[in-house]
Amino acid sequence: MGQPVTVIEKPSQTPGVVRFEINRSISGMGHEFYRSVDDAQLDRPPDRLARTLLDRGGIESVHVNANVITVQLASDGSAAGLKELIEDLFLYYREGVEVVVPEGASTD
Repeated sequence: MGQPVTVIEKPSQTPGVVRFEINRSISGMGHEFYRSVDDAQLDRPPDRLARTLLDRGGIESVHVNANVITVQLASDGSAAGLKELIEDLFLYYREGVEVVVPEGASTD
């Protein structure tokens, strides 16, 4: 995945809950729920997302369903910076990263 992910942060009526809608589905039709990094052991997109968010700290749980990400913040947690983490997670071509072109491939 090399295209930027568009993230819209949505308010929630439940205190401590933040919802994000993104421009692609990352879990298919299934619900994925994570309370700790140990719950995200595979290398699927929703697992990578959950690990990234939970490693940041200040988060009780992460729920992913298709293109909706719901984050339950810890009592001392903040949503600051979460949107940017999600936006950058699947961006492969970053400034300063050399793009490898396989031998014999056309660069046109």
